[in-house]
Amino acid sequence: MTAKNLIIFDMDGVIIDVSGSYRDVVRQTTKLFFQPARQWEKLPEPLFELSDLASVKQSGGLNNDWDLTCVVINLLYSLIPRPPVSESRDPRTRWRETLSRSDVTPIAEFLASTDQPLATLLQQKGKLHDDFVSGLYGGDVGSGNLIKQIFQEIYLGYELFRSTYNLKPNFYNSNGFILKEKVLIDRSVLEVLGRDNMLAIATGRPIAEAEYPLRHFDLKKYFNLIYTLDDCLLEEKRILAEKGEKVSLSKPNPFMLDAIADGLKDNFSGYYYVGDMPDDMLAAANSRFGFKSIGIIVSAPEKLALKNELKRAGANYLVESFEALKEIIL
Repeated sequence: MTAKNLIIFDMDGVIIDVSGSYRDVVRQTTKLFFQPARQWEKLPEPLFELSDLASVKQSGGLNNDWDLTCVVINLLYSLIPRPPVSESRDPRTRWRETLSRSDVTPIAEFLASTDQPLATLLQQKGKLHDDFVSGLYGGDVGSGNLIKQIFQEIYLGYELFRSTYNLKPNFYNSNGFILKEKVLIDRSVLEVLGRDNMLAIATGRPIAEAEYPLRHFDLKKYFNLIYTLDDCLLEEKRILAEKGEKVSLSKPNPFMLDAIADGLKDNFSGYYYVGDMPDDMLAAANSRFGFKSIGIIVSAPEKLALKNELKRAGANYLVESFEALKEIIL
């Protein structure tokens, strides 16, 4: 029997609650980044509210939470006088030596005195790209991307980081925040939706980080196909090699949605993408298959703000419960 509809889900904030993992890791990574600076102990704990971080995340154009972290660090770094940048070729040494010449008191004071400090800075300055900060975000883990490495060490934890990258952690040696993740969607909803429809996932996570919670929470059996950041990067590399073009295929690019629909080779009567970010809505709108976008608002710290952002991004439907999916699709 041919499936009626193709229903693709984003993962973070839709299937998996990442408020205690990815989102908090952005906060922890940002604070650890400034640790070599003078007066670091003055920085507040928590550094900023997750609702404030959400305003930056929802601004769009961020492929993943590594990009989000880099933007946040750039925004806060703009508050302090620029120190002389170390000339060391080693990223870790350059980071420590440069920040040791800095005083983060202005950051601490701004965070303590400003309501929604990240949103305020974003509105005032846009997405900044300081050369020093950006220079610590090139390459990958183990090859110069210090910001991503700090993030991954905190997110994965000591053992999982070491087994994933075959590297000993340098910045964090405790349990990974990945262990704080929880399931958002009720399994009974997936069972009902999956009876006559085909379910898939399109996520900005790397494949290993997508597979882990799906196996851990026994959710993988509900999905016929999973597309991740790895698939985007592989296709980007192919295009660069064959056409000499450098492109980004992460959302809001509809590449993953179209690739899943192409790969399944079924003729569906309906195409739906369930996401929680404006870029998800844009990806659906730009798809060749005419995906209808469903903006789900279940884990956002500021639900009204997210609802307005999803509306502006062109969401076809807005729902505040997973049960409502059945009313739309079935």
